[in-house]
Amino acid sequence: MSDRSDILARVRGATGRTENSGPPPAPAYANHPLIPERARGTPADLAARFIDMATEAGATVDRVGSLAETGIAVARWLRNNDLPDDIVVAPDTSLDAAGWNEAAGLSVRRGAASDGDKVTVNSSVAGIAETGTVMVAGTPGTPYTLNFLPDTHIVVVHADDIVGGYEDAWAKLRPGLETGRDLPRTVTLITGPSRSSDIERIVTVGVHGPLRLHILLVGQANGEE
Repeated sequence: MSDRSDILARVRGATGRTENSGPPPAPAYANHPLIPERARGTPADLAARFIDMATEAGATVDRVGSLAETGIAVARWLRNNDLPDDIVVAPDTSLDAAGWNEAAGLSVRRGAASDGDKVTVNSSVAGIAETGTVMVAGTPGTPYTLNFLPDTHIVVVHADDIVGGYEDAWAKLRPGLETGRDLPRTVTLITGPSRSSDIERIVTVGVHGPLRLHILLVGQANGEE
């Protein structure tokens, strides 16, 4: 038996598991005493709180009724803010139906971001109401460079992917363990635009990442009017 096999066998023995027992069940977080009240509520409550917390953190939020309206909404927001209309969009197939061809004035490239790209659009795993944070996974369809290189980062969040707390967001990734799908290589938690106070204790925006975070919230949460 190799050293690795021996170590894993000892871990399984200590936890009462067998070699083919699969991953342990997901823990139940819903009633955990450490979950704050702001991470609880109805889907409509959490959507409203997500918007409030994201805005407080310095992000901007725009709502669209369906994914097909995303391209037009992106073009309108860029135009209204005098920002470049050359954009890099994640090759994630979930964004294929976002209406890029109907967005007049946009020049769209699909792929990873590179040095010099000013505006990127990425999809997300979840929006976290507790802090207005967006969870983005690093996968072939959602390259992590989209999150860090541009001045302006646009993230598409579906209203039914808004969760209460961080535990709920991590639980959305867990099915990969249970179904054999690959887990993402990286996971990025984004709360507002990039900030740093390392320089003479003065808060500076955009030093280590985007100057702007714009969230496109697609659809409605259950119970929203």
